[in-house]
Amino acid sequence: MTPPPLRRFLAAGTGVVMAAVMTACATQPSPEVAVRTFLLDWQAGDYEAAARQTTGDVEEVADALEGAHRQLDLAGLRFGLGRIRQNGKGATAEFDVQADLGIGDPVWRYTGEMSLGRGQDGWKIAWSPSVIHPDLNEGERLAVSYDVPDRGEIFDRNDEPLVSEDQLIVFGVVPAELDGMKEGVGALAEVLGEEPGPMLDRVRSAPPEEFQPLVLLRKNDVKTSVVRKAKKIAGVGTTDLTMPLTPTMANGVIGEVAGTAEHNVSSRVVSTYQAGDTVGLNGLQNVFQQRLAGTATTEVVTVNEKGKQTGVLETWPGTQSGSLTTTLDSTAQRVAENSLAQLPGPGYMVALDTRTGEILAAAGSPNDLSNDGAFTKEYEPGEAFTIVSAAAALESGATKPSATVPCDPETTVGDRTFATPNNGGLWEPNFTKDFAFACTTAFAGLGEGVGAEALESAAADFGIDGDWRLSVPTFNGEFIAPESAGDTAAAMVGQDRVAVSPLSMALVAGAVADGTWHAPRLVRDAAEGEPNASRELPKETVEQLREMMRAAVVEGGASRANLSTVPVHGQAASVKQDVGGEETAVQWFVGYQGNVAFAVVAEVDPAMEWDQYAISAGSGFLQNLPYGYVEDPGAGKAGDAGGAAPGAPGPPGVPGI
Repeated sequence: MTPPPLRRFLAAGTGVVMAAVMTACATQPSPEVAVRTFLLDWQAGDYEAAARQTTGDVEEVADALEGAHRQLDLAGLRFGLGRIRQNGKGATAEFDVQADLGIGDPVWRYTGEMSLGRGQDGWKIAWSPSVIHPDLNEGERLAVSYDVPDRGEIFDRNDEPLVSEDQLIVFGVVPAELDGMKEGVGALAEVLGEEPGPMLDRVRSAPPEEFQPLVLLRKNDVKTSVVRKAKKIAGVGTTDLTMPLTPTMANGVIGEVAGTAEHNVSSRVVSTYQAGDTVGLNGLQNVFQQRLAGTATTEVVTVNEKGKQTGVLETWPGTQSGSLTTTLDSTAQRVAENSLAQLPGPGYMVALDTRTGEILAAAGSPNDLSNDGAFTKEYEPGEAFTIVSAAAALESGATKPSATVPCDPETTVGDRTFATPNNGGLWEPNFTKDFAFACTTAFAGLGEGVGAEALESAAADFGIDGDWRLSVPTFNGEFIAPESAGDTAAAMVGQDRVAVSPLSMALVAGAVADGTWHAPRLVRDAAEGEPNASRELPKETVEQLREMMRAAVVEGGASRANLSTVPVHGQAASVKQDVGGEETAVQWFVGYQGNVAFAVVAEVDPAMEWDQYAISAGSGFLQNLPYGYVEDPGAGKAGDAGGAAPGAPGPPGVPGI
């Protein structure tokens, strides 16, 4: 639980609602009129008018009524008239109270009671603090306290924590020690570059002798000169705190956590938070904010003149924070991130368990907290899509692995012209060899024979543009049905109307490896996947695809990845496209080894197109996984990965074309 120095008191707006309006008389002829007038004036915020209905000093009573609003910082207040019992010149009146403690907080309901007496001026309320609440005594005030649970952890599949503890510094004040509340809080706000208004509201409603945290910052982000300036302000102090805020890996998946006074949180989340709260801004931290943060136990309390708590008037129990277990594996994730570090520009990698669709690693370069491109980035797949279009060609009967399919330097289909890389071709080609070298013209030429319907069906079988989902945002791919022969030819080679994400292509490779397409999984106990979370593919087609993907690694364009005793299957491609307004060569390496499927994307300058960065990163990933990992991924505790360092980029050109 949050330590005592960080107990927080409510800060919210004030509002008043009442259905009826009544004009007070100078002399109240009955206790009911006196009670009703008093409650209406109190509710309307006309505290002096309400005070004149009591036996107390008008200024003191008005201050007490207004003080109760400030102490609770009410968002709304409603009264209901209850039973009135009259006994000669005395009376007792009950009234119902609904005090709205603010957005996201409960409504405090209780029954109040007041005594009245009749004198020469009519009926008057006998004033005491108990009129505000029956258990409020002389010298006491109200406050609302929060006891907030510690933030929950996020773990990998082997219960290794994925978020590290951060050393924090909390700036706050002891209200009673300020040389002027407005001046002191304003000075602190200026030093820290914060808005003074919310801080001042917080301090006004706080116990005067208790340290009130106002601004929470990471220690590494705070200059010593700032701390020194802040402590020179009378009543200002600091305290240290440790919280799990920063991911140790998979930054874009785990997401960012902030203390509410940093990173302009108020402008980035749609809720009211206070200093000391932790707020997930994106990724899993945001999606599972309520589970990870829990909810505070809220109490309306009384405090004495020394600021010490004297009683609890009402309690609303909160919910304890909980942890989150992901399917990620620290070993695979670390290796994936290290492999992407070799790229000359942005890139992404996704690895998953082919048997289940569980995501083992999702990495992005740069490894920023907001970079979730492994799941969301939209690219044309180019010839990497030939895994899907080959399945369509085989299932439609348009060709078979051994059939001769010309791989010419250039071909025209409809009104579209297609060319192979370097305008080269293949001697004595068959469909397997066309696939192995990702021959653009061969696949484009097969488009009319395959047909738009078969191609669209195959894309759906591999989950492209499907209804599957993760807990975090994803791009599931897009396949727009071709309307002409040229469009179909373009779709066969992953252009124009086809778009995918690294995740969606890793799922394609996983489907070939397992023979069944599985919806992805990221969080163990979350509602992910789709109603039909797996889909078996035709066995004969799967076997043929496996042989073709193996040929691409043994003799084709992905031969740089032919390593280890466990065979690697894959497909490589490079396709120029607009990325962020600039022409970019997007390199792909998609495949599987054992029970690990993967997709690697590298964005490179077109002048560097033939340097095989995606293949190097992918093969480096496989090489650096621990021995036996691909046969039983993520089975053991995460540890340091061994293996050779990723190789340097290969020579220009694609062998055989």
